[in-house]
Parts: sequence; structure tokens; C-alpha cells
Amino acid sequence: MEPRRHAAAIVAVLALLLAAPAMGQSALTARQAEALAAYDRALGDFKSILAERRRQIEAKQPLPNLPGQALYLARVAVISTYKDITDAMPSRIGRRNKFEIPPAYFDADIEPLVDEYGKLFDIMEAPPASAQDSPTPFKDVVDLAVAIARAKGLAPEHAETAGRISLGLFFAETNGKQNVRNARSNTYMGSFQTGPSEDRNGHRKWEAIKGDIAAIDPGLSARDDREEARARGTDHRFNHWTNVRDGLMNAHAELFREIPGIVKTLPDPIDQMKLFELIQIVPTPTRSALKSGDLLNYRVSSPTIMKHLRNNSIFAFGQADRARTSASYREILAAMWLFNRKFERAMAKYAEIRPR
Repeated sequence: MEPRRHAAAIVAVLALLLAAPAMGQSALTARQAEALAAYDRALGDFKSILAERRRQIEAKQPLPNLPGQALYLARVAVISTYKDITDAMPSRIGRRNKFEIPPAYFDADIEPLVDEYGKLFDIMEAPPASAQDSPTPFKDVVDLAVAIARAKGLAPEHAETAGRISLGLFFAETNGKQNVRNARSNTYMGSFQTGPSEDRNGHRKWEAIKGDIAAIDPGLSARDDREEARARGTDHRFNHWTNVRDGLMNAHAELFREIPGIVKTLPDPIDQMKLFELIQIVPTPTRSALKSGDLLNYRVSSPTIMKHLRNNSIFAFGQADRARTSASYREILAAMWLFNRKFERAMAKYAEIRPR
């Protein structure tokens, strides 16, 4: 080959090699390109709101009302748009991450951003100066739940199950932090994240069984008297003991009676915790599902209920899940994977408190 023709051939080959990435990009389908662009926008928005909140906090500037809501929605958008990418391009599913989020929903490279997200919420939800902490917050949850369950007639084994489930609720609501505020709500506060009316209702129900509690566990009843005196004249939601007590009595105490049957239907302790968390999120259909006699196949289709589920990170991520108009409780429990890590921590803490 003549030198000139040989050189031209080399140039042509190099041009093809250099053009390969661009050709690969042009080979993307419209759906894939749209998913990538949406994720880039969501990730940029997430970084921007994280930086804005950090700057406001460090500058001691007033924060907007519900300062955590924009952060939460930005994080949801990042996870959701990443799931759309992996739905369109399964090859993009990467390595495991420390948050135990399924890799199809999360790029492990952005772990530091979610770490920052958690740190900002810790600051924004810090307890008020007047909050009344407990030196034994985890034990308190278990002790109160066990005593309430026994007062409701449960055998010791099932009363202990109530204690373990209730500790899971504490982690689900606040990551196991006592007396916190709520950066996404002006209503729900405290260790069990109750509203004022829920707190009052729980307190009234507690007073109705206080005599039974005193007979079952005089020491716990005496502790309750001390905490009630300490909290007098304050918001009971910011005394760890009284908020846990009233939160359990308001929403969960009556359901404790169902634990023997629930354990048979849901032998996995984490599924049991998920069911009781659903009493917090969507109480009416969850009670109906339990009464139906076919819990796992009971289906909800109300747009309002589906909205409540999504607002609590269930069916919230990716277009396919968000397009759902109904779900069975079997599907709902499976979709609560974002709670798994919290409930695993609760199980480990319970094992410390109640060693075999």
C-alpha cells in the first residue's frame, strides 16, 4: 500500500474508534435517553437543595416551613428516576449499597449525598430544649408494650412479641431517636410521632387500664406516676415515656389482641412490624384486611390510600410502581423494603434488651 493511502486508512480507523462512544450514545432509545436526562435533573436538584439547607443552617438563617419536605421529595425523585433507568437499561443495575436499598433503585456512588441528607434531618428534627429524655428509651418501649399487651389478656410469649413489634415502630417512626420534632409536618411530634388529638386519645385509654397495669407490674406503674408528674404542664409528646405510652394506646393496643393470629399468618418478625407500621400509615384498610380472614390477598384500590402509601415510600419509586392503582397486602408488605434496615436494627436492639 502506498504511504499516503496507508496513512489515510489509519486516519479512517482512528476516526471510527473516536466516534464509537458517540455512536453508542445515538443508539439509545428515546425511553433510555429520557430516563438518563430525568435522573441527571433529579440528581442536580437533590444536590442543590442539600447545599441550600446546609448553607441556611450554617448561616443560622430562618428555615422555610416544613424544611425537610423539599429534601424528602428530591430524594424520592432521585431513587425514582434511577429505577426508571434500570427498568429501561437493566445493565445499569450496580453494586450493593450500605443503606440496603435494592441496587435497581440506587446508585451506590451517591451514598455521601444520602449521608448528608440524614445529617440535615438530625439537625432540623432535634428535640426542643424542654424535651424530657429517658436514659433507657428502648427498654421503655418494650416494657410499656409488654405491660399493655398483658393487660389486654395476651400470654407472656405474645406479649413479648408486642414488645418487639413496638420497638420496630419506634425505629420506623424516628430511627430510634427520642423526642424528635418533624421536618415534614407541623402536627406529628415525639418518639412515636403523634398529633395532639392522638396523644390525648391515647392518654384517655391509658387511664382506663391504669388499674390493670398496676396489678400486673407495680414497678412500671410507679415509673408512670413519676413520668406523669414530670410531664405535667408540658406537651406530653416531648416526654419520651408518655409519648410512647399514649402512642401505643391510641393506635396499637387494641390490635395487640390480634397478635396470635398475626404471627400465624406472618411468621417473619419483620413482616409483623410492617403490618403494625401500616396501622400508623393506613389504619382503616389495614384493620379491614385483618378482619377479612385473608390478610395477604386483601386488596386496596382507593386513590387516597395509594397516595398515603406513596407518601410513606411505598410504591413511590419509578413510573411502573407509581402507575399502580391497587395492591394486595402481600404486595404492600413486599414494597416496604425501605423499612427493612430500620426493623433489622430494632431486632438487634430487642435482642440486647431481652436476651434469651
